[in-house]
Amino acid sequence: MTTTPVPSQVKRTIRRLRAGDWSQYDDSLAAEEPLEIRLLWQKDGAIVRKPIAITMRTPGDDFELAAGFLFGEGLIERQEDVVDVSYCTDEDEDQAFNIVNVTLRPGLVFDTTRLERNFYTTSSCGVCGKAALDALEVQGCAILPDGPTVSADLICSLPEKLRAAQSVFDRTGGLHATGLFTPEGELVSLREDVGRHNAFDKLVGAQYLAGRTPLDGHIAMLSGRASFELLQKALVARVSIVAAVGAPSSLAVQLADEFNITLCGFVRSDSLNVYTGPDRVTG
Repeated sequence: MTTTPVPSQVKRTIRRLRAGDWSQYDDSLAAEEPLEIRLLWQKDGAIVRKPIAITMRTPGDDFELAAGFLFGEGLIERQEDVVDVSYCTDEDEDQAFNIVNVTLRPGLVFDTTRLERNFYTTSSCGVCGKAALDALEVQGCAILPDGPTVSADLICSLPEKLRAAQSVFDRTGGLHATGLFTPEGELVSLREDVGRHNAFDKLVGAQYLAGRTPLDGHIAMLSGRASFELLQKALVARVSIVAAVGAPSSLAVQLADEFNITLCGFVRSDSLNVYTGPDRVTG
């Protein structure tokens, strides 16, 4: 019932370094698309429809995702509180599967102040990756200038440097980290957190409070995967190169490509994938 025709994987041709040799490779990316959750309920005999939030997700199990989100927000408590969950098919058929309508049972009373938690807002059924990217342009995010140029060996050395500097990880074994490096591979700052996005926010916040933003010409090294939200944060902070131990999502690659960010994934001591901005990485 909840299967969506929006693909969960996409293909992209990348440059891949293995044991000193570069090659072209068709890589599979986990798809990332916005899902808008809309709440419908009755008030004074009329149907009220309100967009609540947009979350980035890999398409699939969208109805469960919407219900779980509402449950976690305390808007619903029992199964009977929801009378219908469906995709939005009343306006733009092409984007219907990026919007879920959740209809509450008549007479259900809930705290409407909880509806103020919005990630993005939209007035029509037209949510897609392009809409998310367009929103960045509206916010005044400009394409990054070219440079700096760094060697592949330097990028491959960053995961070990990041791990060596993770003092809290040594004690807990369960934290993400983001490290900020110079083009020469020197560690400028590192922050850890249980959430990938929190670690990035802490890192940028520290630089902001110290008067060191924007971060043009720096490298951000991520301990996990590279999602759209993390690339968005990198763009706002003006980070030129983002490297990740894990995989990037399709929308992260699209954002990096559009705004001239070099994005590297699966970075290891002797290998990496360059998804966008290959001119910044020398061989």
